[in-house]
Amino acid sequence: MNAPLHPDTVARLRVPSLALDGCVYAYLWRDLTGADALTEAQRNSWFPATPLCGLSWMLAGRVREIAPDGTVGDWLPASVVTGPRGGPKRFECSPDARSFMVAMRPEALLALTGVDIGGLKDRLLSQTVFDDPDWRALDAAMLAARDEQAAQRTFEDFLLPRWRAVRGRVAAGGGGPPRGYAGWMQHLALRAVAAGHGRSVRQAERRIKQWSGQSLRALRLISRAEAAFRAVRRLEQDDAAVIWSALAQDNGYADQAHLCREVRRISGFSPEDLCRRIAADEAFWAYRVWV
Repeated sequence: MNAPLHPDTVARLRVPSLALDGCVYAYLWRDLTGADALTEAQRNSWFPATPLCGLSWMLAGRVREIAPDGTVGDWLPASVVTGPRGGPKRFECSPDARSFMVAMRPEALLALTGVDIGGLKDRLLSQTVFDDPDWRALDAAMLAARDEQAAQRTFEDFLLPRWRAVRGRVAAGGGGPPRGYAGWMQHLALRAVAAGHGRSVRQAERRIKQWSGQSLRALRLISRAEAAFRAVRRLEQDDAAVIWSALAQDNGYADQAHLCREVRRISGFSPEDLCRRIAADEAFWAYRVWV
Protein backbone atom coordinates (compact mmCIF):
# COMPACT_ATOMS: atom_id res chain seq x y z
CA MET A 1 0.00 0.00 0.00
CA ASN A 2 1.17 3.51 -0.80
CA ALA A 3 1.44 5.89 2.18
CA PRO A 4 3.59 8.89 1.16
CA LEU A 5 4.35 11.57 3.73
CA HIS A 6 1.49 14.00 4.34
CA PRO A 7 2.41 17.63 5.13
CA ASP A 8 -0.40 18.26 7.62
CA THR A 9 -0.16 15.37 10.06
CA VAL A 10 1.46 15.98 13.45
CA ALA A 11 3.82 13.57 15.17
CA ARG A 12 5.98 14.64 18.08
CA LEU A 13 8.25 13.13 20.71
CA ARG A 14 7.88 14.97 24.01
CA VAL A 15 10.43 14.84 26.81
CA PRO A 16 9.16 14.03 30.33
CA SER A 17 9.99 16.01 33.43
CA LEU A 18 13.45 15.27 34.83
CA ALA A 19 11.73 14.30 38.08
CA LEU A 20 10.31 11.27 36.21
CA ASP A 21 13.70 10.00 35.05
CA GLY A 22 13.82 6.24 35.51
CA CYS A 23 10.04 6.02 35.11
CA VAL A 24 8.78 7.67 31.92
CA TYR A 25 10.94 7.16 28.84
CA ALA A 26 9.10 9.52 26.48
CA TYR A 27 5.73 10.79 25.30
CA LEU A 28 4.36 10.51 21.77
CA TRP A 29 1.71 12.79 20.30
CA ARG A 30 -0.15 12.01 17.08
CA ASP A 31 -2.77 14.33 15.53
CA LEU A 32 -4.50 13.74 12.19
CA THR A 33 -7.26 16.32 12.57
CA GLY A 34 -5.56 18.98 10.42
CA ALA A 35 -4.79 16.62 7.54
CA ASP A 36 -7.29 16.40 4.69
CA ALA A 37 -7.83 13.43 2.38
CA LEU A 38 -5.64 10.95 4.22
CA THR A 39 -5.60 7.53 2.63
CA GLU A 40 -6.25 4.43 4.70
CA ALA A 41 -2.54 3.57 4.51
CA GLN A 42 -1.55 7.04 5.75
CA ARG A 43 -3.77 6.50 8.80
CA ASN A 44 -1.75 3.41 9.71
CA SER A 45 0.94 3.43 12.41
CA TRP A 46 3.79 0.91 12.57
CA PHE A 47 5.60 0.25 15.84
CA PRO A 48 8.61 -2.05 16.39
CA ALA A 49 9.22 -4.54 19.16
CA THR A 50 9.99 -2.77 22.44
CA PRO A 51 11.00 -3.60 26.01
CA LEU A 52 8.85 -0.71 27.27
CA CYS A 53 5.26 -0.63 28.46
CA GLY A 54 2.80 1.87 27.08
CA LEU A 55 -0.20 3.87 28.21
CA SER A 56 -2.26 5.58 25.54
CA TRP A 57 -5.34 7.73 25.35
CA MET A 58 -7.43 8.60 22.30
CA LEU A 59 -8.43 12.21 22.96
CA ALA A 60 -10.43 12.07 19.73
CA GLY A 61 -11.20 9.42 17.14
CA ARG A 62 -10.68 5.67 17.36
CA VAL A 63 -7.96 3.10 16.70
CA ARG A 64 -7.87 -0.60 15.89
CA GLU A 65 -5.15 -3.19 15.41
CA ILE A 66 -4.28 -4.77 12.06
CA ALA A 67 -3.00 -8.34 12.33
CA PRO A 68 0.07 -9.51 10.35
CA ASP A 69 -2.23 -11.20 7.82
CA GLY A 70 -4.12 -7.93 7.24
CA THR A 71 -7.17 -8.79 9.34
CA VAL A 72 -8.62 -5.63 10.89
CA GLY A 73 -9.66 -5.89 14.53
CA ASP A 74 -12.45 -4.19 16.44
CA TRP A 75 -12.13 -0.60 17.61
CA LEU A 76 -10.12 -0.51 20.82
CA PRO A 77 -11.06 1.19 24.10
CA ALA A 78 -10.20 4.88 24.31
CA SER A 79 -7.48 4.16 26.87
CA VAL A 80 -5.22 1.10 26.77
CA VAL A 81 -2.11 -0.31 28.40
CA THR A 82 0.41 -2.37 26.48
CA GLY A 83 3.21 -4.59 27.71
CA PRO A 84 6.64 -5.24 26.22
CA ARG A 85 6.41 -6.49 22.63
CA GLY A 86 8.50 -9.19 21.03
CA GLY A 87 7.50 -8.18 17.49
CA PRO A 88 6.06 -5.31 15.44
CA LYS A 89 2.50 -3.97 15.64
CA ARG A 90 0.36 -2.05 13.16
CA PHE A 91 -2.68 0.08 13.93
CA GLU A 92 -5.22 2.05 11.92
CA CYS A 93 -6.72 5.31 13.19
CA SER A 94 -9.89 7.11 12.17
CA PRO A 95 -9.34 10.41 10.27
CA ASP A 96 -10.15 12.50 13.36
CA ALA A 97 -7.60 10.77 15.62
CA ARG A 98 -5.68 12.62 18.31
CA SER A 99 -3.70 10.44 20.71
CA PHE A 100 -1.29 10.84 23.62
CA MET A 101 1.04 7.93 24.35
CA VAL A 102 3.37 7.30 27.29
CA ALA A 103 6.37 4.96 27.00
CA MET A 104 7.19 3.68 30.50
CA ARG A 105 9.88 1.48 31.93
CA PRO A 106 8.23 -1.81 32.95
CA GLU A 107 9.78 -1.98 36.43
CA ALA A 108 8.38 1.49 37.15
CA LEU A 109 4.87 0.49 36.05
CA LEU A 110 5.16 -2.61 38.25
CA ALA A 111 6.13 -0.52 41.28
CA LEU A 112 3.37 2.03 40.66
CA THR A 113 0.48 -0.36 39.95
CA GLY A 114 1.48 -3.89 40.97
CA VAL A 115 0.43 -5.15 37.53
CA ASP A 116 2.10 -8.39 36.38
CA ILE A 117 4.49 -7.27 33.64
CA GLY A 118 4.98 -10.82 32.39
CA GLY A 119 1.21 -11.10 32.01
CA LEU A 120 1.22 -7.93 29.89
CA LYS A 121 3.86 -9.25 27.47
CA ASP A 122 2.61 -8.93 23.88
CA ARG A 123 -0.85 -7.89 25.11
CA LEU A 124 -3.00 -4.80 24.76
CA LEU A 125 -5.64 -4.27 27.46
CA SER A 126 -8.09 -1.65 28.63
CA GLN A 127 -6.71 0.50 31.43
CA THR A 128 -9.51 -0.87 33.60
CA VAL A 129 -6.88 -3.52 34.44
CA PHE A 130 -5.69 -0.94 37.00
CA ASP A 131 -8.27 -1.61 39.69
CA ASP A 132 -7.67 1.66 41.52
CA PRO A 133 -10.08 4.63 41.80
CA ASP A 134 -7.20 7.11 41.44
CA TRP A 135 -6.12 5.59 38.12
CA ARG A 136 -9.74 5.61 36.95
CA ALA A 137 -9.91 9.32 37.77
CA LEU A 138 -6.68 9.88 35.83
CA ASP A 139 -8.19 8.07 32.85
CA ALA A 140 -11.19 10.42 32.79
CA ALA A 141 -8.98 13.50 33.18
CA MET A 142 -6.66 12.41 30.36
CA LEU A 143 -9.52 11.80 27.95
CA ALA A 144 -10.79 15.32 28.73
CA ALA A 145 -7.41 16.97 27.99
CA ARG A 146 -7.58 19.62 25.26
CA ASP A 147 -4.15 19.10 23.72
CA GLU A 148 -0.73 17.49 24.18
CA GLN A 149 0.44 20.08 26.72
CA ALA A 150 -2.63 19.59 28.88
CA ALA A 151 -2.34 15.81 28.60
CA GLN A 152 1.30 15.81 29.71
CA ARG A 153 0.60 18.22 32.57
CA THR A 154 -2.36 16.14 33.78
CA PHE A 155 -0.36 12.91 33.64
CA GLU A 156 2.71 14.30 35.39
CA ASP A 157 0.69 16.02 38.12
CA PHE A 158 -0.82 12.61 38.86
CA LEU A 159 2.33 10.53 38.53
CA LEU A 160 5.01 12.67 40.20
CA PRO A 161 3.98 12.18 43.86
CA ARG A 162 3.40 8.47 43.28
CA TRP A 163 6.78 8.05 41.59
CA ARG A 164 8.57 9.85 44.42
CA ALA A 165 7.06 7.35 46.85
CA VAL A 166 8.50 4.31 45.03
CA ARG A 167 11.49 5.69 43.17
CA GLY A 168 14.05 4.79 45.83
CA ARG A 169 13.54 1.07 45.39
CA VAL A 170 13.24 1.17 41.59
CA ALA A 171 15.93 3.62 40.45
CA ALA A 172 18.29 3.70 43.40
CA GLY A 173 21.63 5.36 42.95
CA GLY A 174 20.60 8.90 42.13
CA GLY A 175 19.74 10.26 38.72
CA GLY A 176 18.02 7.10 37.54
CA PRO A 177 19.32 4.66 34.95
CA PRO A 178 20.96 6.02 31.81
CA ARG A 179 18.81 6.71 28.77
CA GLY A 180 18.91 4.18 25.99
CA TYR A 181 18.07 0.50 26.16
CA ALA A 182 21.67 -0.57 26.75
CA GLY A 183 22.12 1.64 29.82
CA TRP A 184 18.73 0.65 31.17
CA MET A 185 19.49 -3.05 30.69
CA GLN A 186 22.80 -2.65 32.53
CA HIS A 187 21.01 -0.88 35.39
CA LEU A 188 18.48 -3.73 35.65
CA ALA A 189 21.23 -6.34 35.71
CA LEU A 190 23.20 -4.54 38.43
CA ARG A 191 20.06 -4.04 40.50
CA ALA A 192 19.10 -7.70 40.10
CA VAL A 193 22.52 -8.87 41.31
CA ALA A 194 22.42 -6.52 44.31
CA ALA A 195 18.83 -7.27 45.34
CA GLY A 196 18.38 -9.26 48.54
CA HIS A 197 19.54 -12.82 49.03
CA GLY A 198 20.31 -15.30 46.34
CA ARG A 199 22.76 -13.64 44.02
CA SER A 200 23.33 -16.43 41.53
CA VAL A 201 23.12 -15.67 37.83
CA ARG A 202 19.87 -17.63 37.50
CA GLN A 203 18.21 -15.81 40.39
CA ALA A 204 19.32 -12.44 38.98
CA GLU A 205 17.81 -13.36 35.61
CA ARG A 206 14.54 -14.31 37.31
CA ARG A 207 14.40 -10.86 38.92
CA ILE A 208 15.08 -9.18 35.58
CA LYS A 209 12.23 -11.12 33.98
CA GLN A 210 9.90 -10.26 36.86
CA TRP A 211 10.67 -6.55 36.54
CA SER A 212 10.83 -6.29 32.75
CA GLY A 213 8.56 -9.08 31.54
CA GLN A 214 11.35 -10.40 29.31
CA SER A 215 14.50 -12.47 29.57
CA LEU A 216 17.92 -10.86 29.69
CA ARG A 217 18.65 -12.41 26.29
CA ALA A 218 15.58 -10.73 24.74
CA LEU A 219 16.62 -7.39 26.23
CA ARG A 220 20.11 -7.77 24.78
CA LEU A 221 18.70 -8.45 21.31
CA ILE A 222 16.57 -5.32 21.27
CA SER A 223 19.33 -3.23 22.84
CA ARG A 224 21.69 -4.28 20.05
CA ALA A 225 19.06 -3.48 17.42
CA GLU A 226 18.53 -0.01 18.91
CA ALA A 227 22.27 0.69 18.76
CA ALA A 228 22.39 -0.40 15.11
CA PHE A 229 19.37 1.73 14.25
CA ARG A 230 20.93 4.79 15.87
CA ALA A 231 24.12 4.16 13.90
CA VAL A 232 22.14 4.07 10.65
CA ARG A 233 20.43 7.36 11.48
CA ARG A 234 23.78 9.01 12.22
CA LEU A 235 25.18 7.85 8.89
CA GLU A 236 22.10 9.10 7.05
CA GLN A 237 22.31 12.49 8.75
CA ASP A 238 25.94 12.73 7.66
CA ASP A 239 25.02 11.67 4.09
CA ALA A 240 27.36 8.71 4.50
CA ALA A 241 26.82 5.34 2.86
CA VAL A 242 25.45 2.55 5.04
CA ILE A 243 27.64 -0.54 4.67
CA TRP A 244 25.50 -3.22 6.24
CA SER A 245 28.29 -5.76 6.73
CA ALA A 246 30.38 -3.20 8.62
CA LEU A 247 27.36 -2.07 10.64
CA ALA A 248 26.66 -5.67 11.64
CA GLN A 249 30.23 -6.19 12.79
CA ASP A 250 30.35 -2.92 14.74
CA ASN A 251 27.16 -3.76 16.65
CA GLY A 252 27.91 -7.32 17.69
CA TYR A 253 26.10 -9.33 14.98
CA ALA A 254 27.69 -12.48 13.60
CA ASP A 255 27.31 -11.20 10.04
CA GLN A 256 25.02 -9.17 7.78
CA ALA A 257 22.50 -12.01 7.50
CA HIS A 258 22.23 -12.11 11.30
CA LEU A 259 21.53 -8.36 11.36
CA CYS A 260 18.87 -8.72 8.68
CA ARG A 261 17.09 -11.53 10.53
CA GLU A 262 16.91 -9.59 13.79
CA VAL A 263 15.78 -6.35 12.14
CA ARG A 264 13.01 -8.25 10.36
CA ARG A 265 11.94 -9.92 13.61
CA ILE A 266 11.76 -6.60 15.43
CA SER A 267 10.25 -4.43 12.67
CA GLY A 268 8.79 -6.83 10.12
CA PHE A 269 11.05 -5.53 7.33
CA SER A 270 14.55 -5.91 5.96
CA PRO A 271 16.99 -3.14 6.98
CA GLU A 272 16.96 -1.54 3.50
CA ASP A 273 13.17 -1.65 3.23
CA LEU A 274 12.76 -0.28 6.75
CA CYS A 275 15.06 2.67 5.99
CA ARG A 276 13.08 3.50 2.84
CA ARG A 277 9.78 3.37 4.70
CA ILE A 278 11.03 5.53 7.57
CA ALA A 279 12.14 8.17 5.07
CA ALA A 280 9.04 8.25 2.88
CA ASP A 281 6.09 6.41 4.47
CA GLU A 282 3.62 8.34 6.63
CA ALA A 283 2.78 5.22 8.63
CA PHE A 284 6.34 5.04 10.02
CA TRP A 285 6.08 8.36 11.87
CA ALA A 286 6.95 6.76 15.23
CA TYR A 287 10.35 5.65 13.92
CA ARG A 288 11.10 9.14 12.60
CA VAL A 289 10.43 10.94 15.87
CA TRP A 290 11.92 8.32 18.19
CA VAL A 291 15.58 8.83 17.23
